[in-house]
Amino acid sequence: MSTVDLVPLIDEGLGNSAYLVDLGDGRALVVDVSLDLRATQQAARRRGLTVAFAADTHLHADFVSGARQLSATEGTRVLASAAGHREFRHTGLHDEDEVDLGGLRLRALATPGHTHEHLSFLLLDGDQPVGVFTGGSLLVDSAARTDLISPERTEPLARQQYASLRRLAGLPDEVTVWPTHGAGSFCSAPPGAQRTSTIGAQKATNPLLQAEDEDAFVAALTGSLGSFPDYFLRLAEVNRRGPAVLDTDPAPAGLDVARVRALLAEGAHVVDVRLVPEFAAGHIPGALSIPLRPVFASWLGWLADPERPLIVVRGDEQDPAEIAWQATKIGFDNIVGELRGGMDAWTADEQDITATRLVRAEEINQQNVLDVRQVPEFAAGHVPGSTHVELGSLTDHAESLPRAPTVVMCGHGERAMGAASVLERAGHRDLSVLEGGPDDWAQVTGRPLEHGV
Repeated sequence: MSTVDLVPLIDEGLGNSAYLVDLGDGRALVVDVSLDLRATQQAARRRGLTVAFAADTHLHADFVSGARQLSATEGTRVLASAAGHREFRHTGLHDEDEVDLGGLRLRALATPGHTHEHLSFLLLDGDQPVGVFTGGSLLVDSAARTDLISPERTEPLARQQYASLRRLAGLPDEVTVWPTHGAGSFCSAPPGAQRTSTIGAQKATNPLLQAEDEDAFVAALTGSLGSFPDYFLRLAEVNRRGPAVLDTDPAPAGLDVARVRALLAEGAHVVDVRLVPEFAAGHIPGALSIPLRPVFASWLGWLADPERPLIVVRGDEQDPAEIAWQATKIGFDNIVGELRGGMDAWTADEQDITATRLVRAEEINQQNVLDVRQVPEFAAGHVPGSTHVELGSLTDHAESLPRAPTVVMCGHGERAMGAASVLERAGHRDLSVLEGGPDDWAQVTGRPLEHGV
């Protein structure tokens, strides 16, 4: 069987994979790359490649596509569905259209479902199919969600997804499956799944391909849909119109204390990206806690207001470029700067600070317990009697929650501190954050966790 020199470019935070394919003549194809092109460009430079083609399987909702940026800065030819009606230069492809990559060929396969204009791309060496880039259609042991367009389109798209998966299942068993969405994606990839597979393996293991009929498939797919960040509803249109081309790498400007205070008075918000213990020890009143880690972009997009200017507070060791790129790749171009000198500068200027108490599992007594994990996590085991509100929807419920001593918890503490910061901004007081999660509580108390919702 033919082999292809392919480099997966994994975004652990968003749970996605892009792919760079060495075409063997100094050129490369990339598939589903985000606007944060650092890994793509590094991989291409390391191999001495020019990115000649950039294919997008669909109008992405969870990140800003990097295809237009590559087209504008490197002359890359963009390949995408004609049904997407993109408003920038690209080659619009229809079902069964082929593109000669120079030795290899790329065949477009219409696979609607995740989106109405979704294409999978079958990579062929001569007439031999080697692998298929399935985007948000066939995933490893799953299929991507169909509810990102509108509620009334969810079921019709799920029925199209059924047909699309069966079309892909008709490819030869040895064909490699290269999905975009993987473990950690809010587009419905199951946790812990491998990121690639084969058609034969998926026919044997993917429960959605085992569905008895179309109705059973639709019930299984739509019944497993969890929540997702609001920015998912905006980015597809950004990607259709064409993201703005960056002239320089994003970087937050340094702001002194006086300027930060002035911006806050005008309605700006602070996003504090420091580690949980540092935020707990002291932070600017009203600051939103989103620790800088791989999933930073998702929670920024879920919790921060895209219409308000954002000011970053970070630790000395944290990379401002990483913060800026994570925001940029989800379309958050409203970071106006960072507090120069961090919290040391703020306290040196004798400005007010707020602290949030950290507690251990054995310190939970008569307080309310608020669990902010996702529904499946909560159902798998939680402290008996705890209240459950997902962090992503907490802003909408903050006013209705009791203003009583409350311990906020998640799995490790990062989301719980984010939740506490949301509640503090809404006027809640006497909050504390659990260091750890429900398993720590069960171990310390010797009591069983409660299951279900």
